[in-house]
Amino acid sequence: MTSDARKLPTGFGRLWTAQTISSLGDGVTQAALPLLALTLTRDPMALAVVTAAGTLPWLLFGVLGGALVDRWDRRRTMWVADAARAVLLAIPAAAAALDVLSIPLLAAVAFLLGLGGLFFDTAATAYLPDLLRRDPALLERANSRLRGTQTAMSGFAGPPAGSALLALGRAVPLLTDAVSFLLSALLVRTLPAMPRPVPEARESLLRQARAGASYVFRDRVLLGLALRPAVGNIAFLAVETVLALFAHDRLGIDTYGFGLLLTAEATGGLLGAGIASYLGRRLGAGTALTCTAAVEGLAILGLAAAPNPYVAGLALSVCGAGMGATMVLAPSLRQAIVPAHLMGRVASTSRMLAMCAAPIGAFLGGWLATAYDIRTPLFAAAVLLLAMTAVTASMTSNRRVEAALRAAAPAGGPDHPASKEPAQESAPDLL
Repeated sequence: MTSDARKLPTGFGRLWTAQTISSLGDGVTQAALPLLALTLTRDPMALAVVTAAGTLPWLLFGVLGGALVDRWDRRRTMWVADAARAVLLAIPAAAAALDVLSIPLLAAVAFLLGLGGLFFDTAATAYLPDLLRRDPALLERANSRLRGTQTAMSGFAGPPAGSALLALGRAVPLLTDAVSFLLSALLVRTLPAMPRPVPEARESLLRQARAGASYVFRDRVLLGLALRPAVGNIAFLAVETVLALFAHDRLGIDTYGFGLLLTAEATGGLLGAGIASYLGRRLGAGTALTCTAAVEGLAILGLAAAPNPYVAGLALSVCGAGMGATMVLAPSLRQAIVPAHLMGRVASTSRMLAMCAAPIGAFLGGWLATAYDIRTPLFAAAVLLLAMTAVTASMTSNRRVEAALRAAAPAGGPDHPASKEPAQESAPDLL
């Protein structure tokens, strides 16, 4: 039986449901937190502190968090993180009800929510390949569903729900997200237990974290997979920083139209996530990743040159499709080739690189728009994305990907599907 014919285990359905509920709650809080902060202050720096606080855990503890996840039981880490976030959200909800909410409290909550997200996301990334026995085809299918649902819930349903719930009371969206975390924790608690990775020789946490990071930088496939979101974040944040101004000044789009523009991008993301597995089968994972990266760069170039809102919406939709497919293919490949005992550290290292790159992109976009023209950040982002595509094409070619999958196959044992047939055997090595 080929891996394409294999069914996703029932445990995945519970994990999928848990992440769907949690993503909806995340979308609610994503809209509600900035709006809550806005009811307390109009100081842009204070608002920025609340926004930035949620990303700090990845910058400060990303690799160390991955090392801890590689020591801990991954299922327990997930449900404990969600349960802790449910309890945490009760604090600002109570403060809002008692009218003692403050910016420092919101910033602290955002930071701790980000810390819980670090542990949950890293543990979930490490748990999924164990659940699916590192079957590359199943991982692509599973990540496609997870990514598509996350986009739909946190990008479409959650934010408007958060704004609507806030109108009912400042505590309502926070309590809603708390309930979503609690339901997610209960579902994750019922997932099948997975054997812990074989423990390494006893080393300090710092040495284990450094070993995980060096593993990424020594492996050309993993390095190529890590460079894409890191460089991509520089480019996309440069665009995002000036996108509202570009839409208003160059395209004549009002606030409502700007919302539609973002919806077009999210719609493309759903489409890309849905066709990612097909692209992987037809082109091979390596070539598919190169093509989606090139599509992103060309789409941003089209956005920069867009003469009207319709062309801009189409360009953003195409860009979103490329991003959606990339965010399915790249994690699936990483999960299939990384040893179980390193999965947490490798995943968190890649995520940390991407998170560290984001502020660089925001600064670059603001500086280029100030020094030159509002379209300059978009042209620069397109050039950066296309250059990254050229640099990483050989690092994640089909030939290298197939070799990495063959090397990882023995770790899955005799039943591992990759040990029965060469991975992507019919895929052409176009690059």
